[in-house]
Amino acid sequence: MTSLISLLFVGSVAAQTGSTGSSGSWLTQLSDWAVSLMEIIGPPGAALAIALENLFPPLPSEVILPLAGFAAARGSFTLAEALIWTIVGSVVGAVALYWVGRLLGRERTRKIFGWLPLVDISDVDKVEAWFVKHGPKAVFFGRMVPIFRSLISIPAGVTQMPFGQFVLLTTAGSAIWNSIFVLAGFYLGDNWHIVEEYANVFQKIVIVVVVFAIIGWVIYKLNKRRGAKVSSTDER
Repeated sequence: MTSLISLLFVGSVAAQTGSTGSSGSWLTQLSDWAVSLMEIIGPPGAALAIALENLFPPLPSEVILPLAGFAAARGSFTLAEALIWTIVGSVVGAVALYWVGRLLGRERTRKIFGWLPLVDISDVDKVEAWFVKHGPKAVFFGRMVPIFRSLISIPAGVTQMPFGQFVLLTTAGSAIWNSIFVLAGFYLGDNWHIVEEYANVFQKIVIVVVVFAIIGWVIYKLNKRRGAKVSSTDER
């Protein structure tokens, strides 16, 4: 038990120091931590690592999942165990965030976003209406998109998506995402890190798209408010 707690502490430190150290040394520390966790408690270690990845996004699934496949290739456990346990970990982490959103509730969410600059309650209502309509697709495909993998569980809880439906869609989406990376790590063996390199490119593309979307939205809101002020001045 003590060794497991130590491993969890080292893993959290590695994630927090990623911005101060070199990328290579951080990934090496994280890789060593994940492999040690899997070696100590077996396939449940892979589940624990990927569950933590859902709760703490600095722990990238693009590293942990190929490592689970690599551990299976080395004989630490079977490929089937790697797939099953990583999917279990993904679902557990997503369910935890779902209940965070569920406990937070609609009214608290509206108040929180209402305090943010440039955010109108009508904006929150529009997003909520969109999620109610497209929530199932958002949860399923969101499980295969970096950043949104974790975040998508919260609005599902806030809008009170049926729990069984959420678990089913999360399991299906996670099974596809996890299988791709676990199988890649299994068949690439010692070259598992190649997967992480390509996944990083995809993640950066997603981040750039999100940043530009936020900038565009801020510009739109500023122009809209400026136009409203001009209109009110002209009326006077």
